[in-house]
Amino acid sequence: MSKKKDNLFNNRGLTPEDYYINEQGLMVFTAHYHLKRGYCCGNRCKHCPYGYKNTKS
Repeated sequence: MSKKKDNLFNNRGLTPEDYYINEQGLMVFTAHYHLKRGYCCGNRCKHCPYGYKNTKS
């Protein structure tokens, strides 16, 4: 990851345990990040530890 991108994510309070960059170059939040946030956002995140509690069916 470039220094510029690394600083951008660190300025938002993200740590290396909070996300990874997948093969398509997209940032994917980890279960660690979701637990730190404290609630389900309803966006059907790949690593949601809350069982998609706030998503619409």
